Amino acid sequence: MHIRVLPFDGQHVPHAHLESGETVVDWLILCQPQADTSALEWAALDQLTGGRIAAVLSSGDFKGKQAETLVLHQVPGIDAERVVLTGLGAPGAITLQSLQRALNSAARVVCQRQATTVGLLLPGEETTGLNVSVTSECAAIAFLEASHGQDLYKKERARSVPQSVSLLTNEAALDIAAAGCRRGMVLGEAINMARDLVNRHPQEIYPESLAEIATRTAADLGLQCEVFRTEQLRQQRMNAMLAVAQGSLHEPRMIVLRHNGADSAEPVTALVGKGVTFDSGGLSLKTAEGMLAMKCDMAGAATVLAVMAAAARLRLPVNLAGYLGLVENMVSGNSYRPGDVLTARNGITIEVQNTDAEGRLVLADVLNYAVDTGAARLVDLATLTGACVVALGDDVTGMFSNDDEWQQQILQAAKASGEDAWPMPMFDHYARQLESDVADCRNIGGRAGGAITAAKFLEKFVDGKPWVHLDIAGPSFASSSKSWRDGGATGCMVRTLVNALTPSAQK
Repeated sequence: MHIRVLPFDGQHVPHAHLESGETVVDWLILCQPQADTSALEWAALDQLTGGRIAAVLSSGDFKGKQAETLVLHQVPGIDAERVVLTGLGAPGAITLQSLQRALNSAARVVCQRQATTVGLLLPGEETTGLNVSVTSECAAIAFLEASHGQDLYKKERARSVPQSVSLLTNEAALDIAAAGCRRGMVLGEAINMARDLVNRHPQEIYPESLAEIATRTAADLGLQCEVFRTEQLRQQRMNAMLAVAQGSLHEPRMIVLRHNGADSAEPVTALVGKGVTFDSGGLSLKTAEGMLAMKCDMAGAATVLAVMAAAARLRLPVNLAGYLGLVENMVSGNSYRPGDVLTARNGITIEVQNTDAEGRLVLADVLNYAVDTGAARLVDLATLTGACVVALGDDVTGMFSNDDEWQQQILQAAKASGEDAWPMPMFDHYARQLESDVADCRNIGGRAGGAITAAKFLEKFVDGKPWVHLDIAGPSFASSSKSWRDGGATGCMVRTLVNALTPSAQK
């Protein structure tokens, strides 16, 4: 798919350029807030139609509600076979999130109808309150996401990829819109990388295969890459991680990726991802229904890989290290057991009370390794607890931190990315629920405050470094589709973390 930015004079829709020559666009997308009058960007265009689109608005057939869409066929006066209206929501209340959903909804309509060429008239700052760079970034992301779904194994897929997408704006805004489009394409590709990895089934994605994918990605993008196999993990005393892995035929892997975008004297930010490629629960076995979506238990690792890829493509001027802790939690005669006592890499002993609380054991060792190898601050991502979903719902990431400034930086990046995140309490008394009679701590803290006690467990392994834990158990995988997104993996937090790590985005 070729996405480009073209000038729009207010009335004439530019032709699409294909290898076979110029052609009228199949589809033209117009963004409309919840109002009775046409948006400023295409009011003059509507005059060529004799006010037909304005008549649709006044009739009430299309109200401009958030992510509402309406397809109009063969509108006279417009050089396009079909026009799609997409709703931005109430004027004055348009956010990046509502804009992204509106553009996603329109792009999904187009991609489900076998479109070849598409034009999108970018809404202006007067309409959205957002600059054209952000708007074009959102548009590029929308088309990349819409052309991709969880139907990876269907003989006939329900969507197509347009050959050409033209983002239309006024002449003065071309350069800034083009820059936003380029960034959006990198972000969209990174989001789709994470989605594809999570959507693939666990016979394809297991520790060794995901390690190979990470290695190839690093080679393609110039990232440094180090692979730790079982023997190296033993040498590093990563006993908690190894215990989780020992019930599986697949061997564990830890992948360390490095992007050196700044001077070597500058601090290193570590991204740590939970990569349980399939989670049966181990001997604390999940129900059959509970296992159905457990291919998504490596979404944290997929996100870290995608963010590292985007950082390399964008040449972010920062030093990053990405750590992927990859295991499969299976049942066998060699599985670790409730009652086992494990000695983590930093020497803390852990009483295992539930083998289905395995992700925190993997992260414990990987976080500690990241600290010992130079991380100045850390973020970990994990589909860690159902308790976080109970607390915040399916669409919100839980944030836990020992450092308010670092947490606020990521929280602001989430807001600027249209992703919902919410800071959770980290009071010291929650750690008492992890006390054990036989070891330094236990791996679960009881039913009350389960997402918080999981975070308090992880805090034991960051050695006081600034750290944010993102529990993405809810938003990383959608049980059903909505007008603006496909079901399955969502690629959540990729955009947030790239923005958090982009110096210009922090101003």
